Amino acid sequence: MDIHEIHYIEDVKVVGDYMLDLTFEDGLTKRVNLAHTFWGELFSPLEDPNYFRQVTLNPEVRTIVWPNGADFDPDTLYHWEENADWFRAKAKEIAA
Repeated sequence: MDIHEIHYIEDVKVVGDYMLDLTFEDGLTKRVNLAHTFWGELFSPLEDPNYFRQVTLNPEVRTIVWPNGADFDPDTLYHWEENADWFRAKAKEIAA
């Protein structure tokens, strides 16, 4: 049986275009590059670097969120190295 981990984000810092430093509940800090992962009506606005920088931490659900409601699952971000290629392929597929 696969065990689904539950992670929460405690802090977010924008460190570049589409780059975030995320601190998780267990103290782990990760730098994630979200470039080329946005598609659809909800995520397309994040392609604008100025809009991307408007990311905040939602204290209720403890993940990152943008003004339009776009967000990412904290567990997906915790394991970003394993998930990034899927997001980039999906964005490329929809853009084609």
